[in-house]
Amino acid sequence: METEEFWRRGIAFGSGFIYWTGVWVQAKRVRRHIGKSPNVKPRGTKEKLLWVGWLIVVLAWLSQPWIAGSVANSPFLRLNPSLQNPATLVLGITLTVAGYAGTLWCYAAMGDRWRMGINRQEKTTLVSRGPYRFARHPIYFFQIIMLGGVASLLPTLLSLAILVLHLVCAHVKARDEENYLLSVHGQDYRDYASRTGRFWPRMARKTRRAR
Repeated sequence: METEEFWRRGIAFGSGFIYWTGVWVQAKRVRRHIGKSPNVKPRGTKEKLLWVGWLIVVLAWLSQPWIAGSVANSPFLRLNPSLQNPATLVLGITLTVAGYAGTLWCYAAMGDRWRMGINRQEKTTLVSRGPYRFARHPIYFFQIIMLGGVASLLPTLLSLAILVLHLVCAHVKARDEENYLLSVHGQDYRDYASRTGRFWPRMARKTRRAR
């Protein structure tokens, strides 16, 4: 195995391992501080289906570096040679590092209010500091950034499929979280949503020309 390919596979696997180990550590930390589970166990059919979707993402993220290009004639695992160059290696490293750094920023901003799932009996406070000043779900955005980095490191159809599946799950989860927060915070959440984007900052609206 060439040195560049070794680094591509190693960084792709390492990014997934570090990310999901970090999620586990975060869940343990919050549980210890609040004295109960941060809603790790899914509630309801929709949330259980979302967990299945994300489990597929996690397993593919961690396993692809070991199997990409190893299965003969597999279109999903075939590496695109035209996208394997020093530029995509640098891009992949940059995106995975930036995505995880952003995730840690989200953890710091949320503190003990971080939750994995929704418990509609729980009334949490609204977080609007750090990256949440600009977007309502920045942690999903940084996941997208990291998976984009993995796709740059391992340019396969499977990488693209993982990214698309994650986007679908993130959109569904974000809408459920927004409905929950709207029911808890009412007008305060409407005002917050009006000035923030869902995954990235809201683009400034063009001012109307004076008549």
